[in-house]
Amino acid sequence: METSNTAVRKSKILVVDDTADNLFLMSALLEDKYELVTASSGAKALEIARSAEPPELILLDIMMPEMDGYEVMRRLRKDSSTASIPVIFLTALTSIEEEQFGLDLGAVDYITKPISPPVVMARVNSHLERNANARRLQALSEKLSRYLAPQVYKSLFDGSRDAEIRTQRKKLTVFFSDIKDFTASTAKWQPEEITFLLNSYFSEMSKIALEYGGTLDKFIGDAMVIFFGDPESRGVKEDALQCVRMAMAMQRRMSELQILWREMGSEKTFQVRMGINTGYCDVGNFGSDLRMDYTIIGREVNLAARLEQAAEPGGIIISKETYGLVRDEIVALAERPIIAKGFPEPIEAFAVQEEAEDHTVARKVFQWERLGMRVLIDLDRLPSAERAAAAVELREMADRLH
Repeated sequence: METSNTAVRKSKILVVDDTADNLFLMSALLEDKYELVTASSGAKALEIARSAEPPELILLDIMMPEMDGYEVMRRLRKDSSTASIPVIFLTALTSIEEEQFGLDLGAVDYITKPISPPVVMARVNSHLERNANARRLQALSEKLSRYLAPQVYKSLFDGSRDAEIRTQRKKLTVFFSDIKDFTASTAKWQPEEITFLLNSYFSEMSKIALEYGGTLDKFIGDAMVIFFGDPESRGVKEDALQCVRMAMAMQRRMSELQILWREMGSEKTFQVRMGINTGYCDVGNFGSDLRMDYTIIGREVNLAARLEQAAEPGGIIISKETYGLVRDEIVALAERPIIAKGFPEPIEAFAVQEEAEDHTVARKVFQWERLGMRVLIDLDRLPSAERAAAAVELREMADRLH
């Protein structure tokens, strides 16, 4: 007969009581089935709860010297690292008012002394199972959230949006981007190289989209579709401004990524072109009862795609409608009218200009290179706590040059 060498992991329970006899009794009752930890004071209980391996359930006495169970409960709930740990009050206080007060503080249950072992075991089992189910659901929801735009995920979980087929017509600003000649440029690349560069590119661009409030619609091969104005909007003009500012931030970040990729030993790189248009689109849930997609459709979406295709590598082209909304704050030059498939009339377009001396934008990558010297600083990878020490090291290097 085969036996398994894999031990079944026991759930960790913290029992808090200032009376040694009570701790001995609870240990005798629970230690065979669970990993048991005990504390004889509120301060010690908080220390254990905040440790690297916190308990999955706390059995907490109320009447303790220095810090009673109610105060321990308050501090547990105020601390984000311990707020989700379920707590059962285990106490000699038997009044309805005391029980209600404990539950109002956030306890999941209330057991009175003298304890009944079957009752304690049943309650402990029940709450551990509930907590395990809650953790599984939380992990699943976090995985599912990666398939949805953060704004859509939030609106579904807070109840402001239903998962039903429904669309509306709204004025949105739509962003398209793709990598210039991606298929031809990567034809001789190894799959690992393509995967690394593309995923790091998408990750960086997605962070910027979230920072500026854009709704990430989808990835289409090497292309990205983002829009502003739903499910959250700052107003049509501000949405357009945020979209153009996002595109400019993305192009700046691309310049930095090219430096970082070279420093990592990759000779492969690419350039991105971008197009932006503002107009009325149908937005919402499209699909069937079995499968839906929150997205946008309409002529104005197609126009943004055509503008992107007309942009120069590293460039941003915006439509006349978008330019009219952002012209007071964004520098853009008129382009030759664009002849695009599906549009009978030439499209008026403007090329966004990245001002060379824009001191309002904080750079994240700095590089100095000359014969015998190479310095690279990536602020995204240099923690704030270590920047002072890095500055000291740079000054020491400068002193050695003298």
